[in-house]
Amino acid sequence: MSEWDIKKLRILRALRDHGTVTAAAGALSMTPSAVSQQLSNLARQLDVTLLEARGRRVRLTDAAHLVLRHAEAVFAQLERADAELAAHVRGDAGEVRVGAFSTAVPALVVPAVRALREARPGVSVRVREAEAAQAYELLAAGDVDLALSLAAQAPARRDPRFTGVTLCADPLDVALPEGHPLARKRGLGLADLADEPWIFGGSGPWSDITRAACEAAGFVPEQAHSAAGWTAILAMVEAGMGVALVPRMAGAAGRGGVVTRGLGAERPHRHVIAATRRGAGPAVAHVLTALRAAAPV
Repeated sequence: MSEWDIKKLRILRALRDHGTVTAAAGALSMTPSAVSQQLSNLARQLDVTLLEARGRRVRLTDAAHLVLRHAEAVFAQLERADAELAAHVRGDAGEVRVGAFSTAVPALVVPAVRALREARPGVSVRVREAEAAQAYELLAAGDVDLALSLAAQAPARRDPRFTGVTLCADPLDVALPEGHPLARKRGLGLADLADEPWIFGGSGPWSDITRAACEAAGFVPEQAHSAAGWTAILAMVEAGMGVALVPRMAGAAGRGGVVTRGLGAERPHRHVIAATRRGAGPAVAHVLTALRAAAPV
């Protein structure tokens, strides 16, 4: 039987995930030469060729991908074993680290934590605010146990590392200055705002979401101002500097000087995803259950 070395398999997975020996070494806090040496040793232990030269870089062979396919099942089983052992030692208790984007923290995570204090007092939650795309990087690196992100930033459903569920479809409303002529228009649609100056980020998911929603309504939005934070965006809306699409979870409806309007049947949504590593333990499952209960229907 071949000798399977977990440490070396993790190094091989890091090379697959990061693309180069240098990048994998950086992610693992190793030197490139140490990474190369460990992979050479693994190839000898398994008696297969794992890497092929491709110019100045290397690529994984078919045998390496086969090895990793089975290794992912091993990693998942080890994660389950760790979780079950911890549950055996501590009972139904433990700390769950949650990475979540800014608007998900007050809208989903905080209500879930409050519910867990009553239902599962032994489970504690440590929150780390992160950009939607960064949440999966933290999850893959083992820095968080559960990631809240957007569907647009989610990895492929076939990714063997993660299990993901859709928590909710967060409606997008339009924010207008209180005295805007369209603030009280009945049956307001995005197309009615085609000639308005718009406020949204210069890049990233929110820029993509705003542009896609407006283009679906038949126009390209004129970006008058660029901002990433909802406080800045809503302050500019209140000052009459433009209009903006805002997620309902951002809580813009309670801000003075700003009117938020739903967009009827054409209302766009952003889909909020919760993801865990495969094999995550019961404490993570309890947090996920609380998040589902906190999510709007």
